[in-house]
Amino acid sequence: MRKLKICLAAGILLTVIPFMMHAARPVFQYGQEPDGTVAAELRGQTPAADTGLFFLSWKENPDAVGYELEIAEDEGAWDKNTPSEKTVYRIPRLYVPGTVISASSLPQGAAGNEKLYWRIRPFDLDGNPLGSFSEPRQLKQSLQIVDRDAPIPRPYDENSQGSALLYPVYAYIGIPGADSYEVEVTSRYPENPDDFRPSRYRVYAGTTTLTDLYDPSSRKGTYYWRVRGLDREGHPVGIWSLPQKRHLDDSVWTTGVFGDSISHGGGRLSFSPADRAYSYESYLSFPVVNLSQSGDTSAMMVDRFDRDVVPFHLRTLLIMGGTNSLRAGIPAEEVIQDLEALERKCYAHGITPVFLTLPPINPASIEKAFREPTDDHWQESFRKVNDFIRSRKHIDTAGPFKDMDVMPASLAVDGLHGDWQVKKEMADVINEAWKNGTW
Repeated sequence: MRKLKICLAAGILLTVIPFMMHAARPVFQYGQEPDGTVAAELRGQTPAADTGLFFLSWKENPDAVGYELEIAEDEGAWDKNTPSEKTVYRIPRLYVPGTVISASSLPQGAAGNEKLYWRIRPFDLDGNPLGSFSEPRQLKQSLQIVDRDAPIPRPYDENSQGSALLYPVYAYIGIPGADSYEVEVTSRYPENPDDFRPSRYRVYAGTTTLTDLYDPSSRKGTYYWRVRGLDREGHPVGIWSLPQKRHLDDSVWTTGVFGDSISHGGGRLSFSPADRAYSYESYLSFPVVNLSQSGDTSAMMVDRFDRDVVPFHLRTLLIMGGTNSLRAGIPAEEVIQDLEALERKCYAHGITPVFLTLPPINPASIEKAFREPTDDHWQESFRKVNDFIRSRKHIDTAGPFKDMDVMPASLAVDGLHGDWQVKKEMADVINEAWKNGTW
């Protein structure tokens, strides 16, 4: 029997709510059908299966680390800054803009109760409110039926600006009863879309307690991914999500971006490259393929250049690397040698290298977010590397922050990855230089 329990995965607490009155509710589903068509989010009035699951979602707040969700009885005048005294269910920590909820935690008949409302409030890295509660919305009007007992992949438009990732990230919303998640990547559309067992076309699988998974391998051509829940013993919870199609062609690009997590995307601690607002590539005025990999040092970039960059036959490569090396105490001189090696490799393959200067970081915020120390001499090391970069073809993406000794927490909550304002400002600098040819 499928377990009903409350599960905390990557800080996301998935809740439960009574399931009833299916017929009047839209059905939620997202993914790729076997015939190649994309499943619409609202699929009509009759669910394919009685899963007992609902989906509740809201607009993403790019300034929030996460959200507090409150479901309460109508109380007339609501206080925007204080939790309701008639709360019937509350989730203090959600790190994605939605949750899957199932039967049993609210009063009988809650799904059809016109007096139940819900609202959310954003919070910061310390868990403190970042603003007021949203306006209360009627619960029965907001719930969508989930017709698969499976995690819900988060929508990702691979045709949008800057979304072409050589190292993909798979993001989804979890389900009640799951303690962890397994992501499967297949070379073809899985032969068992409505099953819980692995596909014979599997080429990779990884497990995590989080609601996104970074693929450690590069992916080109056409492939699919899907996700299933696992219980505490590693047994399947429900079935696989609908497969998500991805495609990356290595023959159509003229410009690429090569770097670490700052270029790969993500920020504000809880946002990954799947959240486009946190990737500066999404703000660029020209198409690029993102060849970056989170966690890279400058030496790692040199090691994978031939494998990951050369096959794309690019004309121009935007390069930002060295931040992870320098904050770990690797001497600036070694990082400069790596950048020179990348420069030589580019020219040897007919690629014009354009270096991007390194914005400052914030050691205190890094320690707070990641429990990682930063080399005491990082500022001097950054200066040396940026001086070298400015002696080559470059775009000064650190320029807007030149008067800052450290990156303010208001612009980079985790101290390392600039938040959306920083990414947009970096893109503005790149766009201006690109338009004028000033590199």
